[in-house]
Amino acid sequence: MSGPASGARRVPASGARRVPASPRGVAIVGAALSDCGRVDHATAFELHHQAASRALADAGIGRDEVDGFMSAGLGVLQPIEVAEYLGLRPSWADSTGVGGSTWEFMAEHAYAAIAMGLADVVVLVYGSTARADLKRGLRGANLSFGTRGPVQFDAPFGHSLISKYAMVARRHMVEFGTTIEQLAEVAVSARHNASLNPEAMYRDPLTLEEILTEEPIADPLTKHHCCIRSDGGGAIVMVAEDRARDCAKPPVWVLGTGEAISHTTMSEWDDFTESPCVRSGRQAFGRAQVAPADIDVCELYDAFTPMVLLTVEGLGFCAKGEGGSFVEDGRLRVGGALPTNTDGGGLSACHPGMRGMFLLVEATRQLRGECDARQVPGAELACVNGTGGWFCSAGTIILGKD
Repeated sequence: MSGPASGARRVPASGARRVPASPRGVAIVGAALSDCGRVDHATAFELHHQAASRALADAGIGRDEVDGFMSAGLGVLQPIEVAEYLGLRPSWADSTGVGGSTWEFMAEHAYAAIAMGLADVVVLVYGSTARADLKRGLRGANLSFGTRGPVQFDAPFGHSLISKYAMVARRHMVEFGTTIEQLAEVAVSARHNASLNPEAMYRDPLTLEEILTEEPIADPLTKHHCCIRSDGGGAIVMVAEDRARDCAKPPVWVLGTGEAISHTTMSEWDDFTESPCVRSGRQAFGRAQVAPADIDVCELYDAFTPMVLLTVEGLGFCAKGEGGSFVEDGRLRVGGALPTNTDGGGLSACHPGMRGMFLLVEATRQLRGECDARQVPGAELACVNGTGGWFCSAGTIILGKD
């Protein structure tokens, strides 16, 4: 999964970085969460600091070695303000923002930068006090999407975020016969996985019957079809292959990446039943030279239950229209045929905003065998897919053990 070390010096004596003659392998060597769940005592900057500090400690890497930095969603001059708060002075930085899939896009960009010698050690970090801010009246439920740009043309018609996903769910039900029970099973499976995760925000049992008797929020979706709102953050550390072997934890290799964008205005979306992950997944699997059948564990963005159906279809785990039947019989649970969102996902574990970071942390932990009761035995290949907005963007990463 990785070639021999290139031998290129990390920083030539002249001070200019030497670009390697051939691309270098890239690995995730640090992964950690900040305090998550109900965090009323910390600011978003503090959560960034917690997550980055823990990820660097996890990797056994000092701050003085970090020459690349990525963050989004905090500060006027992002990511400069966060880097300053962390005491970092990187020579390469990125603040890409494409919604929940931001971190999968960033992982691809970090991979490219490291592979070509533009950086050697890159920290990706996220932190949000979304829940605490909402409780304090500092933000509204849809404030982050604003009313400017193309979104303003949807806003007068009441197109809140959940209503967009409700339209997706109903379209899938009409076209393919998907049932509300099948959609609800996504949430039940997520809660099952969360029950195995001591860090999950909600671990109490959740039944299909409970979901089916809830009042609709946006027909056909009810409360438990929607992600929870939490505080929290996470970080990963990515390095070049010649550095990866010297870290505190075994490297998890980036084997393939892909990214795609689609729309913001709903009328510009050609097919309400197709995620842009069709394109990002094709890229990632092709570059990794593996197939969906080879994957041991999935971490898929699950802000709403229909998101998971479109994602398993778009990535090729089942045919289009078969997502409903695919998720039945506990297939997505730890111990099932395709363990998915093993930490409990955004539906039960944590969702402070752009959840894509948490997918990368959980996938890394699974491949390192660190997940205790929720560990997928023998996991060697993981598929991570982030979704931004209302299927506006998708980023796919294939990770593997050495």
